[in-house]
Amino acid sequence: MPGQKPELAIALLRGINVGGRSIVPMRELVAALESLGCERVRTYIQSGNAVFQFPGSLTSRSVAAIAKAISRTCGVEPGVQLFKRSEFRSIVEANPFPEAEDDPSRLHVFFLAAKPTAPKLDALEKLKASSERFQLTSRAFYLHAPDGIGRSKLAAAVERLLGVAVTARNWRTVQQLCRMADESP
Repeated sequence: MPGQKPELAIALLRGINVGGRSIVPMRELVAALESLGCERVRTYIQSGNAVFQFPGSLTSRSVAAIAKAISRTCGVEPGVQLFKRSEFRSIVEANPFPEAEDDPSRLHVFFLAAKPTAPKLDALEKLKASSERFQLTSRAFYLHAPDGIGRSKLAAAVERLLGVAVTARNWRTVQQLCRMADESP
């Protein structure tokens, strides 16, 4: 990757630091990313969010390299979703529920590892509480859950009914990652 211009990247790790399992200390996540030549690595909270300069172009190989580096450093191989700043910003700007942004703990974005080929939208609709709203795009599933996500039957079934791996973040985290990306050169 020498000679290539670094790209600003946002990585979201799936299934780490949940319930005392698959522990990845953020200091070790930074070290894993730096071992790949990433620079200006910053993390946000303990759920596996990082903003950094990636040395070269972001590809599916980049995702695999990051997962392997984390596995070497931390002994855990999490799911990794990797976004260019512009891709992440597009997902944020496509939020279909802007009026829900005032309560960021009730608005969630489920980032999709791939575009669902046969999502079971009818089944999702049946699980939806009367207060909940959702929308699916090619890269994200947006969920506004005014009564909270913890008891949402819909939230619990998203991955299974979409048929693709997901990792969810609340709107507060999504906004903070955008701010961190915007602060980077």
